[in-house]
Amino acid sequence: MAPFETILFDLDGTLVDAFTTIHRSYVHTLPQLGRPAPTMAEVRRAVGGGIVNAMAHFLPPELIPRAIEIHNAYTETILLEDVRLLPGAAALLRSLHARGVKLAVFTNKRAGNARQICVHLGVTPLVEGVFGAGDTFWLKPQREFTDHVLARLGADAATTLLVGDSPFDVETAKNAGFPCWCVTTGTHDEAALRAAGADEVFPDLSALGAKLG
Repeated sequence: MAPFETILFDLDGTLVDAFTTIHRSYVHTLPQLGRPAPTMAEVRRAVGGGIVNAMAHFLPPELIPRAIEIHNAYTETILLEDVRLLPGAAALLRSLHARGVKLAVFTNKRAGNARQICVHLGVTPLVEGVFGAGDTFWLKPQREFTDHVLARLGADAATTLLVGDSPFDVETAKNAGFPCWCVTTGTHDEAALRAAGADEVFPDLSALGAKLG
């Protein structure tokens, strides 16, 4: 196995498929602000850098605060209806946990929602923390957010790996000085992830797990 003592996992598009929920919330929100309902592909391209950044793909700055209110309120009502673990996620987490690797979820999703999803899908007992938007003043890829997570875990950047699905994850890892392995089950394809500087790219978590050994 590669010498990683700590592995941080992004959530949406990496460990879980929440895109149906996310898409439903955008379809609910944008028409109320005079914008057309977006396609799933448009939503996939927008998300990853936090909700303000995502909404900016569809709305001018003055409408974003209201859009977030509508979006968040609706998301609370459907949060657990469609979300599911991606193939290979449960097996990989269980295997790494059994080996004593320190695991955590590290996401720009709202922290409360991320923790609800992790409880619902059985992830919580396998990780040492679920860190998300609102836990600090920062978001990925800001170095301060990563430093906060590593400090809470008692982890060393020199033996840490980030697993994600977007250029935001790659930038997060690079800012903190450790590698990022990506899967193409989320927002970006292999070409985009390699162009962003991903150290490794895999079609799914099963393939990534095989590389870990």
